[in-house]
Amino acid sequence: MKQFLIAADQLADETLSARAHRIAEEGGPAWPQRLINALFFWERQHCLRAYRSEVERRQLPSRYRL
Repeated sequence: MKQFLIAADQLADETLSARAHRIAEEGGPAWPQRLINALFFWERQHCLRAYRSEVERRQLPSRYRL
């Protein structure tokens, strides 16, 4: 189920969590990041971690990573 949700979220080639962090970092509204982080309260800095995962391409199989 978790992989299905990630796949659905990746349709835009960027997770909502990573996008929320990126937008806040670029000076946009921070409330989406705060909301998502609150929903994932057990995972410290969820959106930042999702953003780093995107940048480091950790969501890809190892053969596709740089």
